[in-house]
Amino acid sequence: MRRTSFALGIAVCLLALTAPPRAAAPEWRITATVAESCSCTVSCPCNFGGSPNRTPCEGNRLISITSGHYENVDLRGVSMLVTFGMREWSKIYVTDKVSDAQMAAVEALLPLAFAGFQRGMLSFTKAPITMEITETRVRFSGPDSSVDMEVMRGLNGNAVRILNLPNPAYQDYTQFKSVSHKHDSEQHHFSHSGTNGFTSTMEIASTP
Repeated sequence: MRRTSFALGIAVCLLALTAPPRAAAPEWRITATVAESCSCTVSCPCNFGGSPNRTPCEGNRLISITSGHYENVDLRGVSMLVTFGMREWSKIYVTDKVSDAQMAAVEALLPLAFAGFQRGMLSFTKAPITMEITETRVRFSGPDSSVDMEVMRGLNGNAVRILNLPNPAYQDYTQFKSVSHKHDSEQHHFSHSGTNGFTSTMEIASTP
């Protein structure tokens, strides 16, 4: 019995020594401005850790990277527009100004930084993206999707702001309300007005 255990131990050690080394996890970091409108009423409970108050939840999200990298690829200036039916489908447009290396880096980041949007992904393509972001009005669009939203005002006419939400993608959250929120493609169509919108800062990385 002891000989068998000893032999087994030797075999395990030899296997560990001869096994190929594990590839190091990729190193990445992103700081981005996020702007989104969805079909939920104001304010969208999803962003507070809840479930949508309208199903299916249909949204358009702009992610504009202000600084960041994936390994040695600089991602500053990269923007992407994600149109989605929450937990069902998504179409991802990356600005057509990106290099091939940046496009590959964004694709590699999908399961790491944007896992929810990879679910049911119908397309991942380069496309022209327009955006205009001010403190009071946000407009952005891609080939099939567009958003126009205006800030919501609270006490003394100041913008409504929410701090310390549980998701790192929703920091410095400012509440908006959609003027127009649309998508029109062969697979899906939606059009909403008066629904939830927001801008926020996203700060995420491979290591804390």
